[in-house]
Amino acid sequence: MEGLNQALAKNGRWGFRLCFDWLRNQGHRWNHKRVWRVYCRLKLNRPRRMKRRLPPIVRHPLVAPTTRNDVWALDYMQDTLDNGRLFRTLNVIDESNREGLTIEVDTSLPAARVIRVMEQLRDLRGLPHAIRLDNGPELRSQAFTEWCAAHQIELRFIQPASPAQNAFVERFNRTYRHEILDAYVFDNLEQVRLISEGWLQLYNEERPHRALGRLPPVRFAERQGKLENSSYQMST
Repeated sequence: MEGLNQALAKNGRWGFRLCFDWLRNQGHRWNHKRVWRVYCRLKLNRPRRMKRRLPPIVRHPLVAPTTRNDVWALDYMQDTLDNGRLFRTLNVIDESNREGLTIEVDTSLPAARVIRVMEQLRDLRGLPHAIRLDNGPELRSQAFTEWCAAHQIELRFIQPASPAQNAFVERFNRTYRHEILDAYVFDNLEQVRLISEGWLQLYNEERPHRALGRLPPVRFAERQGKLENSSYQMST
């Protein structure tokens, strides 16, 4: 029994044959029938559900970038239509000025849809150097991570159960929920899309943002651009 526990401690997904061969390599000469009886007594012959393990995640400092398209942040939200049907939103912001880049709405937003959204944003404004995101299956998928690698985008995954490490988009989400999701009763997805699109334009172009000197994101970015151009001219 102890030998089987040691084998499974090496890899919890090993089956009987791998465990038995490992025991033999460790010098144990037990008959396979005897090992099988113990294996079954421990109920190891039944399907085992293993907790999905994430690779080690480095905590990245949450510092607002000073240049456009340096770091974007992604996050999902969920709500329901009036008929109880669930829908999701994929929210993307530029951390440099907290500008909302898009709010994608649908009942399902898999990795392929995330890639499509990113390609649409690329055509409009280019791509970021890095993306801050959580560990959702869509964002951890091979398709999305390979797409980002092909475009030389660094993925900055936050640590599990640590939404504060993605605080810029979390603040955006809170405002969006308060002013839109909790304020309206939606009959269909098209209503969600139209109202969200109008709100996003208002948020970016008119709504004051306390962290941006009480300017809306677009005006803040314009002011930052003027300051950068002025500094460049003075230096030359």
